[in-house]
Amino acid sequence: MVKVKDYMTKKVYTVSKDLKIRDVIELINKTKHGSFPVVENGKLIGVVSVRDIVGKDLDERVENVMTKRDKLVVTYPDANIMDVGRIMFRTGFSKLPVVDEENNLVGIISNMDVIRSQIEKTTPKKLENLIRTYKNLGYNVKVERKKVPVSLLKPTQAKIDADEYMGRIYELKKGLAEPIIVIKTNRNNHYILVDGHHRAVAAYNLGIKELEAYVVYIDTDKELGIEKTAKNLNLKSLKDVKIVEDGKYSKIY
Repeated sequence: MVKVKDYMTKKVYTVSKDLKIRDVIELINKTKHGSFPVVENGKLIGVVSVRDIVGKDLDERVENVMTKRDKLVVTYPDANIMDVGRIMFRTGFSKLPVVDEENNLVGIISNMDVIRSQIEKTTPKKLENLIRTYKNLGYNVKVERKKVPVSLLKPTQAKIDADEYMGRIYELKKGLAEPIIVIKTNRNNHYILVDGHHRAVAAYNLGIKELEAYVVYIDTDKELGIEKTAKNLNLKSLKDVKIVEDGKYSKIY
């Protein structure tokens, strides 16, 4: 079961009940967020949103306009993320506060997080197959999920489809892209891109510096077969990957 705590945002912008509406407006302009949890000593006591402050006196205190805790829909870290998604769909809320059993605010879960959790579901199967393959070949393997520099990605696929590429552009702009899968050996600093070429090229062209990745560390100083394939295709960096549309190279680059 995928849980809320696996996808929630832990770093949350919060406000105090004594803040004035003018301060909330300033925070909205700064963060581009439409609502903020109101906390007191770490406890969730309400939520203040754009809707709550429209037409109100700028010197009015948050406490007097916020939606109070007993009127809120909240969720918990161990809740099933799909159950939470259904609640959000029924209620129309785009995000929910996440609290522990003592009502301490521990995060925020959004509808985008729910969508992302479903996009990423297929990735572990690909990852498991890759790990199994290299273990069967006798290599010592370990895995870590982290962000990797796009500039250090070495492709192993010469062409990508233009339509799928545009889809990955959209996902990256919306923060929905699943992690790529890369291999790291002892030979050099680059990461061998195994899965996620459309995402990686899209990120490269958007100027994104890092991508979330499953990094498969293989303890070897030897050149892997997949590296030899990339060398035969003359693939040195992401800019060598061609975007193909209707059988022709696209002009997206």
